[in-house]
Amino acid sequence: MFRTEVLGGLVVALALIPEAISFSVIAGVDPAIGLFSSFTMAVVIACVGGRPAMISAATGAVALGVAKLIRFVPRAVMVGFVNSLAILVFMAQVPEMRDVPWAVYPLLAGGLALMVFFPKVTKAVPAPLVSIVILTAITVAAGIAVPTVGDKGALPSSVPVPGLPDVPFTLDTLALIAPYALAMAVVGLMESLMTAKLVDEITDTRSQGIANIVTGFFGGMGGCALIGQTMINVKPVVSRIPMAALVAVMVMVCFATFDWHSIAPKTLRRMPAGEITVMVLTVACVVATHNLAVGVVAGSVTAVVIFAKRVAHLANVTAVTDPGGGMVVYSVTGELFFASSNELVGQFDYAGDPDKVVIDLSGAHVRDASSVAALDAVEDKYRQRGKSVEITGLNEHSARLHGTLSGGLLAGH
Repeated sequence: MFRTEVLGGLVVALALIPEAISFSVIAGVDPAIGLFSSFTMAVVIACVGGRPAMISAATGAVALGVAKLIRFVPRAVMVGFVNSLAILVFMAQVPEMRDVPWAVYPLLAGGLALMVFFPKVTKAVPAPLVSIVILTAITVAAGIAVPTVGDKGALPSSVPVPGLPDVPFTLDTLALIAPYALAMAVVGLMESLMTAKLVDEITDTRSQGIANIVTGFFGGMGGCALIGQTMINVKPVVSRIPMAALVAVMVMVCFATFDWHSIAPKTLRRMPAGEITVMVLTVACVVATHNLAVGVVAGSVTAVVIFAKRVAHLANVTAVTDPGGGMVVYSVTGELFFASSNELVGQFDYAGDPDKVVIDLSGAHVRDASSVAALDAVEDKYRQRGKSVEITGLNEHSARLHGTLSGGLLAGH
């Protein structure tokens, strides 16, 4: 078990180095800051207790918590998140395959081949690590001139030291950084929560907020949980690792991350059109914006709209007239909420019904104020014609909501 942890950590550590440096360049800070941040986050999470199988390191975001919100993310959004994540990771590797020496391509192909076929020989050592070691040895021994990790930026030669941020502690400073901090928190929160849900092993974990706080005192940048990332102590020899080796590893990560079953013809034929729409929209938004949170929010909102539209049609109204003609009983079934309540008002024959009207809600559930307002509107229309209305069959929750909001409380708008 210990050997597996060490080898697994070594693989993702080597793969993270160029990514941490790249995030630093994008953020406009020294590349060493990205590496320092990854180091401090990994160490802090290891000490305070992280989630098994989920790695956190320096990225362009910060995670704060509220994991219970993830319950409201539909599965179609989850699938879209996984697929778009795989696409984004692959797109991030494309620049490393453009305008490069021809030797990069056989190295890349060799790395992929090693990761595909080496596990068939033995699984004692992770295939990605074997691929990185072999390709590095080949390029160094043969003196092949290809882009390396060292070309991405200088690696730090010392460990980070703690210190307070050198900024004035004033309201002006808070007003300046608050919008950016909020945006980073939302993005990091969504990415961390979605990644956490993808991890197979369910454990009691805490968020990465502590790690971000500690990293801030070391002058680091924000980070969050992303698949396949971690950081451990590194030595200068990693600067000689060819980028082709790491690109090959990340391409295999993309292939393994993508949910191929979700786009299989057999699956698409059986999946409801709404689910497909949500999944495709999530992927499209993420790929277009390069922001996982945008896709998750857009997909979730679309899923809610589709669900509301679907459930709205489940509210039915049937009328049974008394044989004597003096009373009519309307049986209402289904969920009554803002989407279905709009159609409810038009389901009654106000002019043709007898003087006594009974609305039986024993098969329905009143969910919100819109439904109560709709029932009030129905009663008003009958009363305007001199007819009496009796509402029966309300369950406890519906009766409490109707009793609290009915009458003149919702009128006058």
